Amino acid sequence: MNPLRTTGLSVQRWTKVSRAFTGGAGLLVVVLAFFPMFMSANVVQKLTALFILIMIASMWNALAGYGGLVSVGQQAYIGIGAYGTVWFAHHGVPPYPAMFLAIILAGAISVVFSFLLLRLTGGQFSIATWVVAAAFTVIVSLDKGLGAGTGISLIELNQYGPEHRQDYTYWFALGATAVLLIVLFVLLRSRMGSSLQAIRDDEQAAASVGVRVMAGKRVLYIFAAVGFGAAGAMTLANTLFIQPNSIFSVQWTAFAIFMVLVGGLGTFEGPVLGAILLFLIQDWFADLGVWYLIGLGVVAILFALLLPRGLWGTIEERFGLQLMPVGYRVRGLGRSPGADSGPLEEADATEAAAQT
Repeated sequence: MNPLRTTGLSVQRWTKVSRAFTGGAGLLVVVLAFFPMFMSANVVQKLTALFILIMIASMWNALAGYGGLVSVGQQAYIGIGAYGTVWFAHHGVPPYPAMFLAIILAGAISVVFSFLLLRLTGGQFSIATWVVAAAFTVIVSLDKGLGAGTGISLIELNQYGPEHRQDYTYWFALGATAVLLIVLFVLLRSRMGSSLQAIRDDEQAAASVGVRVMAGKRVLYIFAAVGFGAAGAMTLANTLFIQPNSIFSVQWTAFAIFMVLVGGLGTFEGPVLGAILLFLIQDWFADLGVWYLIGLGVVAILFALLLPRGLWGTIEERFGLQLMPVGYRVRGLGRSPGADSGPLEEADATEAAAQT
């Protein structure tokens, strides 16, 4: 007998609100696809930059928020996505197929490093990921074919007119963002999603009930690397020029941490909200130079102290609102179908992973 039934409760995932929002999100993607037809090139470029931030925030949150893998070196795959695009394009591959191949390359390289990095935990894992990114910076800086330390442009994109080039890049970024978020949503709702959260909460306990810890962490790490590789390829296409010290900069991780902390670590919606907030801050205050960076740091500290669960995490905690239901919810059987009694406690993630 289901113990929840005996207490007059039932478990559900979807609500009227979440169904409506999910359908609305799909419609929004369709509407956004038509933006290049009636928006200026400047707006299209800025929206492309926003999509890149959403990819970075969502992928870092997938690692740290759902898998407990706190990396400070995912900029390695941003750089691989960018320089991989240049390499393939210089060897005769058309620019946009070259971006796709570079994304696959980022995933393939992450498979190799996963066998080394995922043996480490905690601070050792974090430092090791940073070392890998630093190593790639040095390697690229010594490669004259990739522009060495002075940087390089993706001149192959000149075969397209400026407006068409920006539109194609926008559609590529929009499509990549939508696909990554859909795959992440499906992954988190699957048996592996419960397993990953169990690993995050207590790796040894998860292993003791049969969760394949290393396999789960590897899938998440590779998936995130593919997402960061896509962000790198899109960054190159949007700016047309890259340098090793900037594209492999730890600043990308700093931005990711800011977006996730402000939006809500371990929530699906939070990183998207954090990315929008960072995008607006950059658009309004980036000209302030060092004060802009100081301001970001102060905001992050204030959120850590006053709203440790971030904007969306706090909303979710106080109002039980979940627009993209990756977890479970409990409601009373006497309530209306659309009414919720709040999210199910996550303390049973290990047990849920074992049962699924």
